[in-house]
Amino acid sequence: MNRRNFLITTGAAMAAAAVPPSLLSCSSAPRTVAKTGKLTLTFEPYELQLRHAFNLARYSRTTTPDVQVKLEFDGITGYGEASMPPYLGESVESVTKFLSSLDLAQFNDPFRVEDILAYVDSVADGNRAAKASVDIALHDLLGKIMGQPWYKIWGLDPAKTPVTSFTIGIDTEEVVRQKVEEARPYKLIKVKMGLDKDRETIDIIKEMMPDVPICVDVNQGWDNKEKALEMCHWLQERGCVFVEQPFDKTWIDETAWLTERSPLPIIADEAFQRLPDIVRFKGVYSGINIKLMKSTGLHEAYKMITLARALDMKVMIGCMTETSCAVSAAANLSPLVDFADLDGNLLIANDRFTGMTVVDGKITLRDLPGIGAELL
Repeated sequence: MNRRNFLITTGAAMAAAAVPPSLLSCSSAPRTVAKTGKLTLTFEPYELQLRHAFNLARYSRTTTPDVQVKLEFDGITGYGEASMPPYLGESVESVTKFLSSLDLAQFNDPFRVEDILAYVDSVADGNRAAKASVDIALHDLLGKIMGQPWYKIWGLDPAKTPVTSFTIGIDTEEVVRQKVEEARPYKLIKVKMGLDKDRETIDIIKEMMPDVPICVDVNQGWDNKEKALEMCHWLQERGCVFVEQPFDKTWIDETAWLTERSPLPIIADEAFQRLPDIVRFKGVYSGINIKLMKSTGLHEAYKMITLARALDMKVMIGCMTETSCAVSAAANLSPLVDFADLDGNLLIANDRFTGMTVVDGKITLRDLPGIGAELL
C-alpha cells in the first residue's frame, strides 16, 4: 500500500483510537488574574536565564521568555508554565492575552478535563504554549486532589524511565569542551548541529567521552539530501542513535527520501506539532519528538504517544528550556517512550522548582502527587 492510500484508510481510525485515561509558576503576588469561578487562574511573566548561550543552526539566545501559572481550587494549587522559544511564534504578550481571555467559571468540577481543555483549545487558534500552561496546572491540581503522581494514575512503572540526553549547543571548541565536562554524568549526549563545524564538534565529544552514545539535532540546518545521507552514515560509525529534524520542516519529499535510506532513525521536531500531524508523517519520519509546549500539554501528548505506537513510530519526549515544573510534568510520560531529552531545567540558572531528578543519567520520578514539582 502506498503512503497516500495508507493515510486515507488509517487516519480517522488511528486518531479515534488514541484516547488516554487521563483527567489534568508562580509568585506570592501575581500581577494578572483571569476571570474564574471556583477555579482561580493566576499568572505572571518570568524570564529564564540560560547558563550558556543557546546556539542553534538558525539563531542564538541567552534567555527564554516564560509565563508561570497557578490554578487553585478549594485551597489546592496546581502549577504550570508556558515557555516560548522563538520558533513557536508566541510571546509573553500573546500568552498573557490568551490566559486573560479564559473564563473557567462555567466549570464547577475540575475533573471535567475533556470539557475544560476542549474549551481552552477553542478560544483561539495557536497559542500552544499558553494552552499547555493551563493543561499542566490542571494535571498538577487534579493529581494533588487525588493524592497521586500522574505516572501512577496512568499506571506506568517508574523503573521504566529512559536515560535523558544532555544538550551541547553549537559553540567554540573551548566552550564545547566545558560543556562536555558538565555532561559527564549523562549516558547520552545530544549535539546541536547544522553549521560548518559539525564534524569537529562530534570529534571533540568522542575524544572526551568515547564510550557515550550521541544523538544529533540539526534544527532544520541541512540543505542537501545526499550530503545528509553521507552524514548519517558518518554519524552511525561514531555511535549516534538518531538524527532529529535534518531539513527545513517544509521538505517533506526530501525527508522521506532520507528516512528511507538512512541507517539512523529520523525524528520530527519543528515539523511536528499536534496530534493530526502524526498520521501524515508516517513514512516521512521514523518518529516524533513530543514537547508539551507544542502539543498543548499532557492530555494531548498522551494521545500522541498512543497513536504513534499504533503506527509503529519511535517516540521521544522532549522539552524547551523550562523550569522543573514543565520538565517534571513531561517526565511522567517518560516510561512510555523510546528516547528522552528532558534537560531543559538543567540549562537555566534560575529554576523556581524542584522536581524530577537525573540519577546516573536516568530520569528519576518523585513519588509526589500531581506532576511531581514543588515551588522553591
